[in-house]
Amino acid sequence: MGLVTLLSGNRSENLFLPAHGRGQALPKGLRQLLKLRPGIWDLPELFEVGGPLISTGAIADSQKSSAAAVGVNRCWYGVNGATGLLQSSLLAIARPGQAVLMPRNVHKSLIQACLLGCITPILFDLPFLSDRGHYSTFNSDWLRNVIKRSQGFQDDIAAVVLVNPTYNGYSADMESLIEEIHSHSWPVLVDEAHGAYFLSGLCSKLPKSSLTFGADLVVHSLHKSAPGLVQSSVLWLQGRRVDPFNVERSIGLLQTSSPSSLLLASCENAIEELISPSGKKRLSTRLNEAELLTQYLLSKGLPLLENNDPLRIILHTGKVGLSGIEADEEFIKKKIIGELPEPGTLTFCLGFSSHKGLARKFVKIWDEILDTYVASEKFSLFDNPPFDIVSKPCLSCSEAWTSPYEKVLIEDSIGRIAVEMICPYPPGIPLLVPGEMIDKSRVNWLLSQKIMWPDQIPSFVRVVS
Repeated sequence: MGLVTLLSGNRSENLFLPAHGRGQALPKGLRQLLKLRPGIWDLPELFEVGGPLISTGAIADSQKSSAAAVGVNRCWYGVNGATGLLQSSLLAIARPGQAVLMPRNVHKSLIQACLLGCITPILFDLPFLSDRGHYSTFNSDWLRNVIKRSQGFQDDIAAVVLVNPTYNGYSADMESLIEEIHSHSWPVLVDEAHGAYFLSGLCSKLPKSSLTFGADLVVHSLHKSAPGLVQSSVLWLQGRRVDPFNVERSIGLLQTSSPSSLLLASCENAIEELISPSGKKRLSTRLNEAELLTQYLLSKGLPLLENNDPLRIILHTGKVGLSGIEADEEFIKKKIIGELPEPGTLTFCLGFSSHKGLARKFVKIWDEILDTYVASEKFSLFDNPPFDIVSKPCLSCSEAWTSPYEKVLIEDSIGRIAVEMICPYPPGIPLLVPGEMIDKSRVNWLLSQKIMWPDQIPSFVRVVS
């Protein structure tokens, strides 16, 4: 089957990203644009159009308008997803040789930025939910302990990264965390890729965006948590801790010099959808539908996990001894495609489109799965990751990445230094970072992960020769 044929086909119930649900929830302006003659919107950086880094033109005006509407100093549209803007942000707030404090559930793109910029990631551990295999959120007491222990490394810490919400929709008390970070005069970068629609400030059902609490840099994926096209994203800057000139230089390093005008239009429309009265009304309808769906599934006995994102449904397959990966395969056979299969859970993203008739179909499939599969204890409890509360690579990410290497079995890697990441994708959270020393506890943990996640964990790892 060719790619064009595949993309044009109907792939059933879309409970996966992007959030526009295969076009059903695209903003009106973008839908009208796509109805015009094919390619008419595919323009270069003409004088009247401009670009994200050009001070004049329609895109510059649009970025200024979006920043003003949200109440921040600056914003930049991105066409390389949240990845490109997260990496640009990190390079803008830390110099080579400096360190950045970041959680273990950080996206792999930020580790890649560390090796690009010769930045040291000081990684801190997180509370772990062993019943499902997810990282949990943490509070300001946890953060204070992390900061205290990080001082033992005597690195020049330039900034702190936070991730909120998580892929599964867990959200922390960002106000207290940002306040603690600012008390040390550090800027904070928040990976809020999955929380763009928190900007709407719609109701108590939604957490507030980190921008509300003074985060210096916040990155939103406009296809993960807003109705934008894939690769569309936005970076917001507020306050005086981060120099916008440094941000623009970094974006210029990493973003294409020929950005897609279609994706830039998608950025503008997706943001409008989050903050306009009509867009908020549509989102409110989706939130109400999601609440009714969740209540129905719970009433039918489905093991759902509580989170802070009404548009995320986490099916706790491990509670009944089933793998989320196997459950995902069965849902796909029955024409429901989820977003994130993991050993203990299967996460579905409702997005911005309506899903009429989903509830009964969902229950029917789950009941059929329970009748088919044999429960296993290995999916009911997960080993805590063997990380110290605070740690850093023993060799810089950059040096490890470029070192001569050899490929060895994971079980033969004890005492060796990794030159690559081991990183299930999705969710894109590294289990091993370049430059880290691999000890026995890490090997045993990786091998246990491989049993549960065979296609995501390799048998071999590349280590420094």
